[in-house]
Amino acid sequence: MPAKDIIAAVRKDNRVNLTEIESKLLLSEAGIPVVETKLATSKEDAVKIAEELGYPVVLKIASSEILHKSDIGGVKLGLETESSVLEAYDEIISNARKHEPDAKVDGVSVQRAVKTGVEIIIGSSKDAQFGPFVMFGLGGVFVEVLKDVTFRIVPLELRDAKEMIQEIKGYPLLEGYRGSAPSDINAIEESIIKLSNFLNENDDIKELDLNPIFVYEKGLTAVDARVILEEDAGKI
Repeated sequence: MPAKDIIAAVRKDNRVNLTEIESKLLLSEAGIPVVETKLATSKEDAVKIAEELGYPVVLKIASSEILHKSDIGGVKLGLETESSVLEAYDEIISNARKHEPDAKVDGVSVQRAVKTGVEIIIGSSKDAQFGPFVMFGLGGVFVEVLKDVTFRIVPLELRDAKEMIQEIKGYPLLEGYRGSAPSDINAIEESIIKLSNFLNENDDIKELDLNPIFVYEKGLTAVDARVILEEDAGKI
């Protein structure tokens, strides 16, 4: 589905927060690799999807009104059997009703568990004067505690993406540290540029996060995504 159609459908529903699945569809349209994720509206549906995608799988609460899924027990990782998926579905729905009783819940998202790599984050927000900008950093403690991130105003060129990556203090981890394999820095550069181009063409986006993204020796995959639209279409 084209990005404009995804955004139009969300606005028709009188929302600005996209669901995880909508966010991934949108960013996939931008050319950024994301893990395939499907919506289950029953626990039996969750098992069927898990079998289609292949075990192990990850289940998450699917709701545009619950942004911090882990905080309410809305995420279950590494599920390897039918029985574990059935149990996880019930627990996730129960936790959502307990902690966010007024939230609209669509069901549970199901995605195949992917191998971990070097964890990075790519995001965007808007400055009132300069418009959208892109943020890049290593994930986990590097962004949460050390605030080791860099920023550039859209639109970006390739040299901007290269500088962003090389400026962070954790850059040696991407090059390969103490015998670890180097990460695919070209893939990171490409994703930053694709996101910049996407933001330049879609001014409805207020903010977004791709967190985490796992980077491998070859390629990368975004595991989770969050997108929020402007209250007013086209606002800067």
